[in-house]
Amino acid sequence: MPLIRRDPPAAASDAGAPPADPSIADLSAAEAGRRAAAAAALSGRAAAIPALADALAAEPDLRVREALLAALVATAAPEAARRLARLLRAEETGLRNGAIAALQDMPEAAGPLLPGLLGDPDPDVRLLATEIARSQPPEAATALLAGLLERDPHPNVCGAALEVLAELGTPAAAPALRAARARFANEPFLPGAIDLVLARLGSGR
Repeated sequence: MPLIRRDPPAAASDAGAPPADPSIADLSAAEAGRRAAAAAALSGRAAAIPALADALAAEPDLRVREALLAALVATAAPEAARRLARLLRAEETGLRNGAIAALQDMPEAAGPLLPGLLGDPDPDVRLLATEIARSQPPEAATALLAGLLERDPHPNVCGAALEVLAELGTPAAAPALRAARARFANEPFLPGAIDLVLARLGSGR
């Protein structure tokens, strides 16, 4: 009887475990090209979100970073949006800007995060969040930014909100704009900017 070769049985610790994804391992490869290819291979895969986000936070190469951002956006997942929102606190401007652009590209996933971001204790995070609101439907963006104007004490944050409202705000923002005008009456630029937005909305002063 001929001998039949059989593969050795799997180790008990490996039984039933899915095989490791070589693309995830390649996210930390020494060659930038391999890291970029790995990001592309993982694009849109929800299970890879933690690995992609961790790689993005540490990635120095701009081309690889763009591939990682695109891979996260392709998932359109709330978890990807949450991971990207954490990068609004990154020290590097390019990383923050990349996260903002990615969140703008996934408005449905980013929308639920905006109330928290616009209410963050850090005024820099609130300011950056106004740019993310730019990708929301006009009615939703107006409600969010009007609420910000009603409560935020920081003139630069309110100025950033005004820039967005000047582009896509609706007349529903008028009461908040008037209240902000009174609150910031002594600021050198805000009252005039608010008047311009009110005029655009057809709401007068």
